[in-house]
Amino acid sequence: MNDRSIRRLVIVGGGTAGWMAATALRRLLYPELSIEVVESEEIGIIGVGEATIPPFRAHNALLGIDEPDFVRGTQATFKLGIEFRDWGRVGDSYIHGFGKLGLDLGGQPFHLYWARARQAGWAKDLGLYSFNVQAARQGRFMPTPKDAPKNTPLEDIFYAYHFDATLYARYLRRFAEASGVRRIEGRVVDVRLHPQSGFVDTLVLKDGRTVSGDFFIDCSGFRGLLIEQQLHAGYEDWSHWLPCDRAWAVPCANVVPPAPYTRASARPAGWQWRIPLQHRVGNGHVFSSRYMSEDEARALLLANLEGRPLAEPKLIPFHGGRRRRSWIRNVVAVGLSGGFLEPLESTAIHLVQTAIAKLALLFPERDCSEVLQNRYNAQMNEEFERVRDFLILHYHATERADTPFWNYCRTMEIPESLREYIALFRDSARVMPRSDELFTIVSWAQVMIGQRIVPRRYPPVIDRLTDAELKQFVEQVEQVIGSCVAVVPAHEAFIARHCQAPAP
Repeated sequence: MNDRSIRRLVIVGGGTAGWMAATALRRLLYPELSIEVVESEEIGIIGVGEATIPPFRAHNALLGIDEPDFVRGTQATFKLGIEFRDWGRVGDSYIHGFGKLGLDLGGQPFHLYWARARQAGWAKDLGLYSFNVQAARQGRFMPTPKDAPKNTPLEDIFYAYHFDATLYARYLRRFAEASGVRRIEGRVVDVRLHPQSGFVDTLVLKDGRTVSGDFFIDCSGFRGLLIEQQLHAGYEDWSHWLPCDRAWAVPCANVVPPAPYTRASARPAGWQWRIPLQHRVGNGHVFSSRYMSEDEARALLLANLEGRPLAEPKLIPFHGGRRRRSWIRNVVAVGLSGGFLEPLESTAIHLVQTAIAKLALLFPERDCSEVLQNRYNAQMNEEFERVRDFLILHYHATERADTPFWNYCRTMEIPESLREYIALFRDSARVMPRSDELFTIVSWAQVMIGQRIVPRRYPPVIDRLTDAELKQFVEQVEQVIGSCVAVVPAHEAFIARHCQAPAP
């Protein structure tokens, strides 16, 4: 640590983003750094329930969090994938499963062999060749066993969690404070900038107290207290591609055992989520106010609950998009203050996690080098855009024209980057994402096939197998997956045995 080092880091806003930033940066940065979280009970958090994806487990591993303790403390359940209902056509259903799909052979992904088998007329549903999809459909779960047989799906089971966002923020707060992070209760009512540099210098709280810092992380939610209201980052609105701009959220009572997957059911002007926790089910209706009124959307949500509602529905307005710059001067926006992409593929926490990880790698000295700022902003912009394209795929790759909303999504212009992905897959079943993309070949293939994008052909290298060899290979993959799933316990039984939370 030298005289140019940042000595005082201030995080504005708690919630999931604020406390994730505090815990991770306390572990990743130098111990002399003071970290403070300014949080107001008066404002609260959006915390309606969270569904995550597998990279989230890396955050818990970084902190050394005990998994059973985390699951109990957040009323969590486990997640193997996401089911999509009625997206390609009304009546369709497929699961975007985490992890592997079948078995790659000769350096070629399994779905290419499946594409050839499909053209031959005997391939079964793609989900039969995914361990996660089959376990999810049967309501089974367990993590990778210590004695897992080699070269089987049990050797590396990919999974994530559903958890209560409010409980998770409290859980991380206890963890952070135990590691030396200081929490300051108070509502920020004014922000003072340095007269020469324009850097944020001091926060003024409602009771008159002030909080000064060298570097600030804005976790203030949609309002962007520092990044937008003070530094005017600007916002890139993607609502012409992602037309939903409202969500009603409400918890309901459990009436069936919690499923090990999230559900996203298409509705006339959007979609409805279902996130099963141990003590309740989180539900929400994401919709476009251009095609459905708030009252209609609320009524539709309540009419499609499986159990009795446990609270009044909460309305959450939003605009899909991102800040034009996530880092300006000595302020970095993390979480909703940096941008918002609807939770269709459960990427909200991942974008928080990614922002924190990139900041740790590029953490500056007090002058906040513009070179570092530019690099960080370019990386975060690209991260948002890749996720954006994957979400647009779900809306655009549909045959539905039964409502004005779906007809718009089906016929709208899409980004050229996504158009190229779809054209390549439709031409020859190929998917060529970059090596550092969040969504892999397996993810793109499952969603494109699930939403009825049919490849015209397959690569000629797949003809290396004879018809008989292909059939034997594909059938053997199905048999191995089926036998592995059969030894996995019921999701509810696994939780009851290893990480049951006390009744709330």
